[in-house]
Amino acid sequence: TQALVKISRLENGVVQTVPEFNSVGKLLEKVVLQVEQKALLKNIHIEVSPVNMEALFDMKWTSEALGNIVDNAVKYTPDGGKIEITACEYSLFTRIDIKDNGIGIAEEELPKIFGRFYKGATTRQEEGVGLGLYLAREIMRGQGGYIKVMSEPEEGSVFSVFLRKGNEIL
Repeated sequence: TQALVKISRLENGVVQTVPEFNSVGKLLEKVVLQVEQKALLKNIHIEVSPVNMEALFDMKWTSEALGNIVDNAVKYTPDGGKIEITACEYSLFTRIDIKDNGIGIAEEELPKIFGRFYKGATTRQEEGVGLGLYLAREIMRGQGGYIKVMSEPEEGSVFSVFLRKGNEIL
């Protein structure tokens, strides 16, 4: 229900992202805190590379977007698995990679995973209604960023989130 309310508010302009220059390291700390307990219950190790950079993003909403992605990584990674979070800078964007060794996503499902209410064939039994990635994509779009994904079934996934580094209109 909360996800539906957030989506409705974003889509109707009731809530808007307000990008500011923020610490990417602090963003990642906040995101890990959101999922830490869930990861501990499954004995999943979350490794975050040290990050000393800034980008242009709304801290509250971007932590929500990344939190949804990392939460999925925890949900679909088997007990004892590993999630790695890294960041690197480009001239216009900062890229954050969230890599897991979970169940992965079939190639034919990749174009669908950011759709509203979409749940893959292998994930239907898990909790959730299929709004997390849709919400994450909308949040990133709202501030000039985007998300890409690479995945192989049984190999895991890498979600790459691109945050703007400046005020340039793209």
